Amino acid sequence: MTGMIGRLFSLVIDCPAPSELAGFYESLLSLARVEDTADYVVLRGPSGTETVTFQRVDGFRPPRWTDRDRPGLMHVDVMVDDLDVAEAKVLALGATLLEGSDKPIGYRVYADPVGHPFCLVTREGVTAGV
Repeated sequence: MTGMIGRLFSLVIDCPAPSELAGFYESLLSLARVEDTADYVVLRGPSGTETVTFQRVDGFRPPRWTDRDRPGLMHVDVMVDDLDVAEAKVLALGATLLEGSDKPIGYRVYADPVGHPFCLVTREGVTAGV
């Protein structure tokens, strides 16, 4: 396949309360809130190309990590310098270390405040094939 079909515009995350979940990711990813309504919130990075949108979904059911009946479908990997330091910060923001995450070297699996899985990874984890 040759040629570009398109460019990433935004990663959209479904959730029950966009403003609350956006606050978690503002702190996690150092993004700025650029739009804020009752039904969606848009965060953007300093270059203007990193965009994450949080969209209200009534009846939201969070994915369950490793549950094939309610799969996560996707997750975000967040590069950090020190897993222990980053873990303390994301737990303080409301993340949960997921059961079954044995804290392997190089990455750890968490859920955001509404249940979306995400991983903290280090360069060591990336070079190990995480």
